[in-house]
Amino acid sequence: MLDDPDRNNRVWLSPMNAGLLPMSNGLTRLQVRFLGEPNAPGELLAREGGFAPCDAEKAGLVSFAPDAMDWDDEVRLAVEARAAFSPDALTGLEANLRFAGPETMETKIFGRLTAWQNWIFQRPNAVGENGALTAYGQQGRPQFDWKRT
Repeated sequence: MLDDPDRNNRVWLSPMNAGLLPMSNGLTRLQVRFLGEPNAPGELLAREGGFAPCDAEKAGLVSFAPDAMDWDDEVRLAVEARAAFSPDALTGLEANLRFAGPETMETKIFGRLTAWQNWIFQRPNAVGENGALTAYGQQGRPQFDWKRT
């Protein structure tokens, strides 16, 4: 989140964050974000007004809040880090975030079976001739088929 006083950026929580649309694990997205801090969602929802970038970062609502001077470099580094993963690995990482928390039949099916078994370890981006697992420990980088996901 850009920390720029001229733009007055804010993160606002609303009743939508309080449970109107629960995930397949029965939790809200805010509860999943603070899975290890069960009191945090209630405390954050009780706050009136928006969160300035620095406050949002301290509260754990955003991952980082660089100022305008650092923004371009921080975004570039974040994009480069993600681009180093295969598209299949990113799918698995996203599934881990989406299906965290208590297990239900839905989280087992969609989170574990679909993402890990089918998307990652069995796909050419992992085990193909130039896949990530095949290239692991070798010189050079794996080559990914970006149309596979």
